[in-house]
Amino acid sequence: MILLVLLLAGCGGAGPAAPPADTGAIRLVSYDFGENQVLAAVYAEGVRRAGVPVVVHQAVGTREVVEPALEQGVADVVIDYAGTALQFTRPGGSTSGLSSDQLRAQLATELGGRGVSVLAAASAEDQNGFAVSEAFARGHGGLARLSQLAAFAPGLTFAGPPECPERPLCLPGLRDVYGLQFGRVRSLPSRAATVEALVAGDIDVGLLETTDARLGTAPVALLADDRGLQPHENVVPLVRTTALRRWGDRLRASLDATSARLTTAELVRLNRSVEVDHLTPETAATRWWAGG
Repeated sequence: MILLVLLLAGCGGAGPAAPPADTGAIRLVSYDFGENQVLAAVYAEGVRRAGVPVVVHQAVGTREVVEPALEQGVADVVIDYAGTALQFTRPGGSTSGLSSDQLRAQLATELGGRGVSVLAAASAEDQNGFAVSEAFARGHGGLARLSQLAAFAPGLTFAGPPECPERPLCLPGLRDVYGLQFGRVRSLPSRAATVEALVAGDIDVGLLETTDARLGTAPVALLADDRGLQPHENVVPLVRTTALRRWGDRLRASLDATSARLTTAELVRLNRSVEVDHLTPETAATRWWAGG
């Protein structure tokens, strides 16, 4: 608990330092990757517009840090992804074949006893994707599906985030579901670096989310997840139940309203405004709410 408190007090990017506990302001915490910081800013702006005080702690860390902070009451709101959140909170449980509604219901059951409420999910969905360069796909007979990699994966270089070797929806899943054993695995610090490495031919396959800002502009292509490794990943707010009780309908309604408006296309546009147009997450969120 002490470590989590220090992390929240000492980070936060553009957000203010953690407020004294007696202010009652909502503490909205993001993961340490760009899209989640954009989502944190978008949902926080919705909360502000409802008249609820909120502070944002950006880029606090991975799920292994942030999710326990929520359960322990160090954070009040985390914007998460349904399938991955369920796999994390229920290790070893299967998400195969579950609909978006079933995933959300099971996540609510899992977290309800831990003091966390699962609110309405957005239609916006961001799954792990695995990409190759367009040149690589052409050079391998019009490669289009993950299952087609199995025959020559031992001669390929894969790249992903540092946590990829331990995450069931990343390298372990590619191994167990597709039989993919890559000859070399690299860790890259960002999705932008992954795209650059793919285009340059420094790597052959890279993790790239399905809402990445560079899709459609860079010469890379996502391979179809033809064996269904990835679960539905609808964006969903996870909220401390005590915070909902304290702020009542204003907090719940503001978060639900944001989810109701957020589509996958809108999420791609938000990502592009930050990753390509170089807006801050906060500026992108303000413009999004203003209809810009």
